[in-house]
Amino acid sequence: MPDRVPVPLGEYESAPLEPGQLTPRDIDRLQALQARGCLTLSRERTGWRLKADATVGVLVLDRVRVVISPKFAIPGEQLMSWLAYALVTPVPATARRWATGPDGYADLIAAALLEQCERLLREGLRRDYVRRRSVDSVLRGRLDVAAQATRRYGQLDQLHMRTFDREADIWDNRVLGSALKVALGPTTSPDLARALHDIAGAFPEAPTPAAALRALDCTHYTRLNARYRHAHTWARLLLRGGGVSDLLADQGATADGVLLRMPALWEAVVRRLGTEAVGPRGGHAVPGGNGAGIIVRGDLGNTSTFRPDLLLSLPARGTAHRRLLPVDAKYKRYDRHGVSADDVHQLLTYGGGYGPAEDPIAVIVHPRTGGNAQRVLRVRGPNGLLGTVHVLGVDTRTTPEQATDWVSSVLTEHPY
Repeated sequence: MPDRVPVPLGEYESAPLEPGQLTPRDIDRLQALQARGCLTLSRERTGWRLKADATVGVLVLDRVRVVISPKFAIPGEQLMSWLAYALVTPVPATARRWATGPDGYADLIAAALLEQCERLLREGLRRDYVRRRSVDSVLRGRLDVAAQATRRYGQLDQLHMRTFDREADIWDNRVLGSALKVALGPTTSPDLARALHDIAGAFPEAPTPAAALRALDCTHYTRLNARYRHAHTWARLLLRGGGVSDLLADQGATADGVLLRMPALWEAVVRRLGTEAVGPRGGHAVPGGNGAGIIVRGDLGNTSTFRPDLLLSLPARGTAHRRLLPVDAKYKRYDRHGVSADDVHQLLTYGGGYGPAEDPIAVIVHPRTGGNAQRVLRVRGPNGLLGTVHVLGVDTRTTPEQATDWVSSVLTEHPY
């Protein structure tokens, strides 16, 4: 098959496609991704139009290769740094500028996985005891008496055995072998593809990528396999394939590629940013499963519960009590436009639900470039103040550490 035609796109941008550039299988895959909110495919008089939403990455179809680069709030050269920050993993040496070639995000993720797998190989792959059944002329392990009696009828020329040996063929390594193979699909760099192919032979492979994902979902990290955590993080992104609707949990999609939903990334960034910002002053994040949600009862259907992206518990100044501060991540152009009425209503509900009646406060955190920014929205009614919404714009051209320091200083200045 000839090389696929490159289709460069920016976040929220669109591009026309000729009728012959999409196969029926491509159309089905794109419509599946459209149902997940990753992009929009519409038919036009002269062919098709493909529009990217808040999604970046690479999508490999039968005849075209779509490369969606970040345009809105996180510059391409900073994307890997913020992604590594959101995933609580070290910034890979591959965190280079997006514009260094047509490879884009997919090659960066593949190279980050390669870097971690090379480190694991240098340290030695983890081995664990694996039970196996085998037949040999020399006894190893334990004789399987039942199999020997029923299959060999007492003959001893071949022995049925049960062995229990330490091997590298365990799930910690299998998921990496599968991810390395999957990474070869969207990769265009010959050197990177060669390195991925070479190192993949050192890792066992899961039966299917879906099996590898199920194993990752069940993985618990202890001191024995903690060093695998970062490699598994990059493997998970690759195994999710095209169509990540949540940064850490998704059902995947049938298209080859690596796509990242930017709102999900920003929510993960804000959760870590807020948690680390309030840590030095005795604050902490309230776990999502503790039942501290706003509950709606009495409507048609089931009872519903909703809560902000991040709920912080802070020591109230001058008292021994604590107060809750709701924080919501908004991946929107609030550096250029006013906060929408829907978001104001949402944040007022959060402030009223979690804050004291005399001083309901909530926080919006949005990305921007060109410096950090802060503004305060005060909502008043005929009977006085309804609530206060602090709008924090985090400059994504700075490092995550600098952003954390700035958010911490803003929260410290406010008289809680």
